[in-house]
Amino acid sequence: MPNQMPVIDLFSGAGGLGLGAQQAGGDLRLSIDNDRHSVETMQSNTTLHGGKAEVGDVTNSTGAELRQSAGLGKTDDVVVVGGAPCQPFSKAAYWTDPGQEAAYRRARARGETAQRPQEPLVARPDSRRTLVHEFWRLVRESDATGFVFENVPSILHPRNKHIFAALREDAEAAGYKTTTVVATATNYGAPQTRQRVFLLGSLNEAPVAPALTHSEAAADGMLPWMTAGDALARFEGPEFAEADETITGRWANHLRDIPPGMNYKFHTAWAGHPSPTFETETRYWNFLLKLDPDRPSWTIPASPGPWTGPFHWSGRRLRITELAALQCFPDGYKFSGPRREQVRQIGNAVPSVMAAAMVGSVLDSVNALRAAA
Repeated sequence: MPNQMPVIDLFSGAGGLGLGAQQAGGDLRLSIDNDRHSVETMQSNTTLHGGKAEVGDVTNSTGAELRQSAGLGKTDDVVVVGGAPCQPFSKAAYWTDPGQEAAYRRARARGETAQRPQEPLVARPDSRRTLVHEFWRLVRESDATGFVFENVPSILHPRNKHIFAALREDAEAAGYKTTTVVATATNYGAPQTRQRVFLLGSLNEAPVAPALTHSEAAADGMLPWMTAGDALARFEGPEFAEADETITGRWANHLRDIPPGMNYKFHTAWAGHPSPTFETETRYWNFLLKLDPDRPSWTIPASPGPWTGPFHWSGRRLRITELAALQCFPDGYKFSGPRREQVRQIGNAVPSVMAAAMVGSVLDSVNALRAAA
């Protein structure tokens, strides 16, 4: 496409947001991440992931350096996209936060009786929280025409929302019109119920929240949700098998007996099991969790434990090709590093179809501004 809008992707990970920018019609010039495995992944997929991919620390970067690396002049239009690391704002961080609230949650997980404390919501100290500010700094220093910021929904939690609010207020004070979108990936064609918060910004009119394209009931002309079965059917063959996909160990038999779409609660009195092993609400929800082939997948975690799902409905681990498909990476996309690193990269990604909808909204706004100039 001629005169495509240049895009720079910060905190790029394995490239999900950048892939979405390309699908939306952007010209992905530069992707930066401080993780070498992620950068090697993007560099290994030159026919699928465009532009230059570099290992870099955004805290040591300037807007001028980004423009130079992206091959842009001082006055060229550019859209900056990125999702600062979400771990400080995630539910997992809340679970492990210091203080009485976390102690209460851990006691409940062990099945112990505990009284929930009444204490102020205090965020766990984490230097990565400042990376939201670094994202904004680089948007300003690069004089971006528009931007897309992405993070987990819990960035809007009472203990975190001031960080998101400060980003939005700073952007609006600098002349950007913004739109906040809380989105679910299934509503844009992904076979996964991953939720994300986006802040869309443009120096033109406020970007329009992208219209939903899919729904559970396929009503009002929308397409039906894509299911896990739809997404994974093409990877069932033995040529996709992995050496460590078979489950063994303490809970292997328990996992085998759990029906599709269910978790450890199958083995509780609540579910009517004749010989219950667990009590409800004493394990994290994705403990021994199985996919249902007739439903979209749950969120793919970046750091799963040996018994953390979702697992395939047949009772095995999901294959790398399957995990990638649930995150909407193109078929044939190769991931760098050992399996654990590959799973981490996939789990941290933004489904490209959802990213394309959000970036596309910003591109529509800034391209209208460019056309009017």
